Amino acid sequence: MPTTKKALRSAIALAGVSALALTACTGPSGGGTNTGGAGGGTITFGTTDKVVTLDPAGSYDAGSFMVMNQVYPFLMNAKPGTADSTPDIAESAEFTSPTEYTVKLKSDLKFANGHALTSSDVKFSFDRVVKIADPNGPASLLSNLSSVEATDDQTVVFTLKKGNDQVFPGVLAANSGPIVDEEVFPADKVMTDDDIVKGKPFAGPYTIESYKKNELVSLKPNPDYKGLLGKPANDGANIKYYADANNLKLEVQQGGIDVAGRSLAATDVADLEKDSKVKVHKGPGGELRYIVFNFDTMPFGAKAPEADSAKALAVRQAMAHIVDREALATQVYKGTYLPAYSVVPDGFVGATQPLKEMYGDGTGKPSLDKAKKAFSDAGVTAPVTLKLQYNPDHYGESSGDEYAMIKEQLEKSGLFKVDLQSTEWVTYSKDRTADAYPVYQLGWFPDYSDADNYLTPFFVPGNFLGNHYENPAVTELIGKQLTTVEKAEREKVLGEAQEAVAKDLSTLPLLQGAQLMVAGANVKGVETTLDASFKTRLGVISK
Repeated sequence: MPTTKKALRSAIALAGVSALALTACTGPSGGGTNTGGAGGGTITFGTTDKVVTLDPAGSYDAGSFMVMNQVYPFLMNAKPGTADSTPDIAESAEFTSPTEYTVKLKSDLKFANGHALTSSDVKFSFDRVVKIADPNGPASLLSNLSSVEATDDQTVVFTLKKGNDQVFPGVLAANSGPIVDEEVFPADKVMTDDDIVKGKPFAGPYTIESYKKNELVSLKPNPDYKGLLGKPANDGANIKYYADANNLKLEVQQGGIDVAGRSLAATDVADLEKDSKVKVHKGPGGELRYIVFNFDTMPFGAKAPEADSAKALAVRQAMAHIVDREALATQVYKGTYLPAYSVVPDGFVGATQPLKEMYGDGTGKPSLDKAKKAFSDAGVTAPVTLKLQYNPDHYGESSGDEYAMIKEQLEKSGLFKVDLQSTEWVTYSKDRTADAYPVYQLGWFPDYSDADNYLTPFFVPGNFLGNHYENPAVTELIGKQLTTVEKAEREKVLGEAQEAVAKDLSTLPLLQGAQLMVAGANVKGVETTLDASFKTRLGVISK
């Protein structure tokens, strides 16, 4: 076993030599090839997204992960322009047996605070995600992980519960994959953002220079980063946060920021496409917008006053029969989103459309008659009062219009009376896992480009939704597709899994959309980061 870094640093302290002094004397590791920015100016990226936490164990959302992608190292990553998982700070990564994935680290890695980055940090990083199992964290991505062992300072062996895991390299590049400093982070609880920034446990392409949560983050290139992404093409980057998408639009239009990311209203995007001072960049779609049902607290849920699983299913089915996705896509989102008829968006290998045939008129349009029949067959008396929650800031300004239309569609049927409410994201992300919302909005931005990423996080025990849904048959199908090597057979199992979850309706898929960014006409590299890895990499942007 490798010497633990804590023991090593204690020995150094007893000798009266500080780690900081040692670092200052020896200089940067890695031969000094990565010396910072490349003269591409300091770029400013604007967004309406919010950071929940900078601690990888405590968040599983696009806003937090966007910052993490800039400052934390990963064992595996995707080179800009691709979606393929490739070694990042790893020298090599491969299956050495069906249930063992062995990673060799590059030599002389270190964090911005001077601490060495070794296999001990890697083991610590994955172990704490699993141990903390924060309801808003990415522990569900590691459901197939049995153990992690650091066999020497540069070697890590991941032992998996099921062999031939087809997506494990992608999991290492996803929200569960940031490598953190075991000398800074606690092993059993989520760390505050301010303490993280003070500890400088960063070993990605950038370090955080200053941090005002959900106001402004200032990044500078990390000269000691030795990973796949290389030296940033700019001299530094700022991330500026907006409460209002209208202000985000005006800022990029007037040159106050260089790039506007998520989320602009569809009408604003259409307007900006006519403006010669900016350019609208579009990338492969992967975003999914959907409704979540809390199986405990929804109407007739397991802990509702009139608990009845058959009636609860009828409520979910009636909503699936009534909702008009085409109207949402065209009237609210002006074609920037398309109707979604599965939990896996169109375009992914193995994607099917079971909801189109199973609900509505069979062609994707709503059917009031089928909704009424679902109620009648289960003995549900209309109207059912539905507490429906949505978020006004995280998923874009148009969410208000989207859910107002859904409310209108449901109430027009005569089967529902909708109590529509909204809460801002920082509170929303915590309340939804505390059973505060019986039926509520969520969106999904994939961690890796595989259909599994729309199944494992949602529908296995201990899933990210925390909505008390569990079906052993579904769990078995998801596990089977994960370890099926033959491509055609895996696609078949993926289809079966999508059909099974469509019958249960743990979630109700609504729309899928493309990636969009708007940048000044003089800004370069934006299209390079809009690939099917779905990761924003500020290091490729310059001006």
